[in-house]
Amino acid sequence: MSAASTSRRIAAAVLAAGAVVSAVTLPASAHDGDRRHRQDARVEISAVQTGERDHRSNRALNAEWVEITNNSRRSVNLDGWTLRDRDGNRYSFDDYRLAGRSSVRVHTGFGRDSRTDLYQDRRHSVWDKRSDKATLRDDRGHTVDTESWGRGHRR
Repeated sequence: MSAASTSRRIAAAVLAAGAVVSAVTLPASAHDGDRRHRQDARVEISAVQTGERDHRSNRALNAEWVEITNNSRRSVNLDGWTLRDRDGNRYSFDDYRLAGRSSVRVHTGFGRDSRTDLYQDRRHSVWDKRSDKATLRDDRGHTVDTESWGRGHRR
C-alpha cells in the first residue's frame, strides 16, 4: 500500500467521522434555537400593584394591576394567554400583540384598552394585598412566569 493511498483512506475516514458527528449534533442545536421557546422565556411578570379588598370604585380597581414585559426585540402574540390569581380569577388576552422591549399593565377595573393598558372590566378586586400569586400562562397552558407575595410566598 502506498503512502498516497494511506493518506486518502485516513482523510476519507476523518471526513466520514466529521459527517457523523455533525448529523448527530444538528438536531440538538436546532432544538436550542427554537424561536417560540426562546420568545416565551423572555415574557415575564415585571411588577404587581395590589389594591384594597374593600375598595370597589373603578379608580381604586384600576390602581390595581399586573405588568407584563416583553424583554425580547420581537413582538409576542399574547392571544389566548391567561393571567390568573390564586383564587382562580382569570383574565384572557384577546387579539393582543406585545411589542418588543415593551410592557403592558392589566388593570382590574373598567377602561379603554390601549397598547400600554388593558382592562379586565371587573367590579371587584382580584389581587389580595396581603398574599396572592399571579400566574401567566401561554396559549397552550404552559406557565411562563409567576409572582407571589405575602404569606406562603413561593415563586
